[in-house]
Amino acid sequence: MHSKSLRPAALAAALFCTPAVAQEVNVYTYREPALLKPLLDAFTAETGIKVATIFAKEGLEERIAAEGTRSPADVFMTADFASLERARTMGLTRQVNSEALSRAIPPGYRDAQGHWYGLTYRARVAYVSKARVSETQLTYEDLADPKWKGRFCLRSGKHIYNNLLFAAAIAHMGEAKAEDWIRGLKANLVRKPSGGDREVAKDIASGACDIGFANTYYMGHMLNGAPDQKPWAEAVRVVLPKFRNGGTHVNLSGIAIMKNAPNAANAQKLAEWLVGEKAQALYSKVNYEFPVRAGVPIDPAIAGFGVLTPDTLSFEAILKERTKAADVVDRVGFDGGPGS
Repeated sequence: MHSKSLRPAALAAALFCTPAVAQEVNVYTYREPALLKPLLDAFTAETGIKVATIFAKEGLEERIAAEGTRSPADVFMTADFASLERARTMGLTRQVNSEALSRAIPPGYRDAQGHWYGLTYRARVAYVSKARVSETQLTYEDLADPKWKGRFCLRSGKHIYNNLLFAAAIAHMGEAKAEDWIRGLKANLVRKPSGGDREVAKDIASGACDIGFANTYYMGHMLNGAPDQKPWAEAVRVVLPKFRNGGTHVNLSGIAIMKNAPNAANAQKLAEWLVGEKAQALYSKVNYEFPVRAGVPIDPAIAGFGVLTPDTLSFEAILKERTKAADVVDRVGFDGGPGS
């Protein structure tokens, strides 16, 4: 008669031969995979933990929510703080109390309860024509001056980058004054808002406009990326504008660990690794962004813009005004262009 159970010696041998659980972490991200790959490859080389990524341009919060307790998502990485906060309010994140994260990241750049942490930031600045604009200092308010009429270009006012900038303007100025400012920007547009931040540089280089808002990191990518974009960047000078009662508006990329993360320990290792000095320097070099960790060298492509003084307005204060900012854009017909 054959026993249905293994003898003790056979059982021990079977357990001994069972493969170890794979060391892995699953990242859901809005960040372009090509930008993350050098970082994640370096993390794997150093720790042995393999990283799988799922990239999408939108809808990842809803996907994770729909997957529920069976979601393979360990980590959520975003290019803006609004998505991090949305994931938190949807109940998708877990509280992480990490001395390494708290020590490396200033309080204003992480959730007070540890549900998300900033990794890098970039500024929303003015791209100006080297040939046709002499100003080296500007406020955001200055761009509504009629002197810029027919000289200003921008991507959609509904895009998250401009939505957050306009929300910051409401937080600084109040809704009525911010609406007047946005109406002034609209009146100065050379065309209907379209394209992206790179197209702002392209239009300035072609002479279609002289000035526009864009993020700092695009300059690094244009100078060191596709050869056809280098002339766009070379035609542009970056000015770091400030609000009259504040600093330069910045947006934050960051990371959150998911509530149902199947590999939570590895997820925390990844988050802590990404705020280490080595990773922060690599992040700055690869993405041309400003590291959140103090004392980490800034890539020369963006260091030459001048001394950046980030606005001290809290991210929470900006998020509270997002709906109002979107309403103002619709009310003034911003995306319809100057003649609408």
